[in-house]
Amino acid sequence: MPGRDSEAAVALTQSGLLLDGETVPLWAAAVHYWRLERSAWRPALEATRAIGFRLVDIYVPWSVHETASGEHDFGLGDSRRDVATFVRSCDELGLKVILRPGPHINAELTGFGIPERVLWDPACQARSPRGNPVVLPAPPLAFPVPSYASEAFLREVEHWFESVGQQLAELVYPRGPIVLVQVDNEGAMYFRDGVFDQDYHPDAVARYRRYLRQSYGTVKALQDAYVDPDATFARSDPPTAFSAHTPRELARHLDWADLQEQVLADSFAHMRAALERSGFTGVPYSHNLPLSEGVTPLDPARLGQVVELLGLDYYHGASAPSRREIARRTTELAERARAGNFPPFACELGAGFPPFFPPLTDTDNFFTALCALAYGLRGLNAYMLVERDRWIGAPVTSRGKRRPSSERWQRLLSALERTRFHELERHAAVHVVVPRSLRRLARVTHAFGPLSAAVFQVLGAGAPEACFEDDFGLGEAPAIAAERFVRQLESALERERIPVAFASGDLLERSLERAAWTIVVSSGALEPELVQLVDDAFRAGRAVSVGPLLPERDHRMLPLTTRLGWDRPGAPVPGLLSLDHTALDRTVASAALTLALPRLAVTPKPISATLHRRSDGSAAVLFLVNPSEHPLEATVTAAGAKEASDALTGERFASSLGALHVPIAARTVRMLELSGKA
Repeated sequence: MPGRDSEAAVALTQSGLLLDGETVPLWAAAVHYWRLERSAWRPALEATRAIGFRLVDIYVPWSVHETASGEHDFGLGDSRRDVATFVRSCDELGLKVILRPGPHINAELTGFGIPERVLWDPACQARSPRGNPVVLPAPPLAFPVPSYASEAFLREVEHWFESVGQQLAELVYPRGPIVLVQVDNEGAMYFRDGVFDQDYHPDAVARYRRYLRQSYGTVKALQDAYVDPDATFARSDPPTAFSAHTPRELARHLDWADLQEQVLADSFAHMRAALERSGFTGVPYSHNLPLSEGVTPLDPARLGQVVELLGLDYYHGASAPSRREIARRTTELAERARAGNFPPFACELGAGFPPFFPPLTDTDNFFTALCALAYGLRGLNAYMLVERDRWIGAPVTSRGKRRPSSERWQRLLSALERTRFHELERHAAVHVVVPRSLRRLARVTHAFGPLSAAVFQVLGAGAPEACFEDDFGLGEAPAIAAERFVRQLESALERERIPVAFASGDLLERSLERAAWTIVVSSGALEPELVQLVDDAFRAGRAVSVGPLLPERDHRMLPLTTRLGWDRPGAPVPGLLSLDHTALDRTVASAALTLALPRLAVTPKPISATLHRRSDGSAAVLFLVNPSEHPLEATVTAAGAKEASDALTGERFASSLGALHVPIAARTVRMLELSGKA
């Protein structure tokens, strides 16, 4: 990981930020200084501190500060732009600062915080297959988006970061309160993230040709892979539309998607280096992944080589599909955070909503917050805590007055501090490993063109609803079969009440070490290094399975040279899992007994439960999630505790015969503190 030198002033741990030997949990709140009257800064920050937040999250918007090309106002012309004074005010109140200087900040600003002169510079613009500017139809005004591959755009960004550094570098910890710096924002190509939607900027095409040379080495290898005798490194152009009919014809498309992932990671690396040259050193860097990050070109493994902390954005409604999506996203984040020694962090967690999108009520936001905490979140940024233009429902007004909803945030933060929740751990006995190659294949075979796959994911859909149904001669539409398998597997594990976590393919080796049972999702294609790890695990007698399709091809859909051997006498679980849901249910039930998998017994069916333990193994906090439209009474194991109390309301529940009986309102989550020994 970058930046992990012994002289860093700030270090990350799984519980938060390490400052002068003290761990500071990441309980943060967003406040936009330039959108507030200067007289409101102090009241807003005092309210933030009183509610219980320890950090203030601030964007520094390029388009707001730029008054002319290369000229920036940091308070001389408009006092609300005096970001340095605002940061010092945070310091005076004991609040640390998360700095997010962009260049992309979104923040519901027209142009997402990038000056018009940059957006309309042809050298900076992302390009469509026909060479036209790529336009984002974002309210209130559509605009052309920049190219992450454009060298001209990156030079403009460097100049902006230099100006920010001149104002704020002296306020980096320990000289000031800035303890974390974010590179860019939701970097999924400005939400125009279809594989063939962009980016055909000349600099991107040149990158593609260099990528082919690095990947294949010789022209003959390229020609063989693409089944194209005319292919060369110098003249090959990226595909502009999906045209594959056979597995081998997918290679060209998958390479283009892979290159997009690398361009984003390289662009972030360039931006980080520019920020460090501008004086932002000695602190960790972060990036926030947007909703449905798994179907975007943001590859966590690559980004983890650029920043120390990868977090997620959460804007979900209170519903059963949202509960499942939050569980998938958060458990995967928690496993990555554990491997990288950083706290699983919600870089943005809705407190209110923007007017351009469907409303999110307090019920929605608190369901999301508690559900994410239930599945492993250990830090959050309430976005937005303080009201501003183009935002509805913030807990604090633009004058710093607290609304009733702020009381719920205060109770939650008090409970998190009291239980030292940032130090607790949820253990999952089963890991479901989703390789990057599968997510790339789903992107490539997405059937709805410029309508992003992320839209379908947000609505609770996936490959079965959004991908081409062509089986490419494989007998099954690979991405669809894999997604159906995941859904059926998830349901089977939930019926058995077995704690499960998702993990990315780059963490397979770690999952094989940590989990009692590791299940690798295969579309019939799998990275060769993952095939080798699975084969080694088979030979070592570990509980590892692959499903639903036998991996016979690599990540480019080219034939594998190494095949897995499935006949392992005495193996604790089947090597290949079926797509048939009845057979899968039987396998999961059998594996639960054979492997003595821990279960968290809870009824009735709509209720989900998660248990969080202290470092000594004792049970500390139990979450009960009711995503249904009806109030229910949960009966759940007391995990050895004598009693439980609702961490937010104080209501107490005594255990009876080792179980707790707890009423739960519709579309809510209860956080229970466990105490005593039964």
